[in-house]
Amino acid sequence: MKSFKNDRKDSLLHENEDKGRTNHMLLADGWKDYEVIDTSDGEKLERWGKYILVRPDPQVIWKTERTHPLWKKPNAVYHRSSKGGGEWEFISLPDEWRIHYRSLTFLLKPFSFKHTGLFPEQAVNWDWMAEKVRSAGRPVKALNLFAYTGGATLALASAGASVTHVDASKGMVSWAKENAAASGLSDKPIRWLVDDCKKFVEREIRRGSTYDAIVLDPPSYGRGPKGEIWKMEDSIYDFLLHIRQIVSDNPLFIVINSYTTGLAPAVLTYLFSAAFGDLKGKTVSEEIGLPVTSNKLVLPCGACGRWMPD
Repeated sequence: MKSFKNDRKDSLLHENEDKGRTNHMLLADGWKDYEVIDTSDGEKLERWGKYILVRPDPQVIWKTERTHPLWKKPNAVYHRSSKGGGEWEFISLPDEWRIHYRSLTFLLKPFSFKHTGLFPEQAVNWDWMAEKVRSAGRPVKALNLFAYTGGATLALASAGASVTHVDASKGMVSWAKENAAASGLSDKPIRWLVDDCKKFVEREIRRGSTYDAIVLDPPSYGRGPKGEIWKMEDSIYDFLLHIRQIVSDNPLFIVINSYTTGLAPAVLTYLFSAAFGDLKGKTVSEEIGLPVTSNKLVLPCGACGRWMPD
């Protein structure tokens, strides 16, 4: 099986200079099977393999003329409802299809609340984490929490890490296993767990388990199996204090993603400093973005904080 190899640098910083202002952003520009073609008036025009989708995006608050012809030729459109939620309009889209990123393969299918089963901007983190694992020169024990359909899990496993994949949704874990099989990674040391992430970490603390690499991809808002409310701004700091107790004596990295609108990268840096201040290392927090091919601008897609040793 071909290894998950990044033929670019660790991470890519997009610089947009305009009258002395510079915006730095981690840019997921290694895709061949995915692109943001255009954006306007709350929606983005995307290509997923050979299929064109129109989906809502809360960051797209600008209104530009939709001159690109593919706006009129989508395979599916997700329509938001004024009452919340929305529904898909399928024009010519299969129930399932696949796309590739480097050596990884992902099964896609449209499901509730506009999603397809993949967040393509996270590829910039997959590249960075995989390179860290390959360069470590030692066995790496990794933990992926709120692991969804397994993008980070597959990147870590392909690079040589043993991975514990945890998500509260049985369907998402099954989907991640399918992605692993499609990527030729079924024989890799991946432990698949359907579990509440907070309760899993609490049990790992009691068991004395530790991890060299930890990835957190928490939702902005969610509910636990017994109705417990997770709100990113209210819950994440206490959760990071628990995470600190399962960090190994020789940690490689800790990564956290935030999709919460308005949560600045600097907030993640402060969180890391408060929760992991006793660890000798540094934190780099940046926005994550996807290039827009029609105008060479960048669509912001949340923020990412990365802790690593000095």
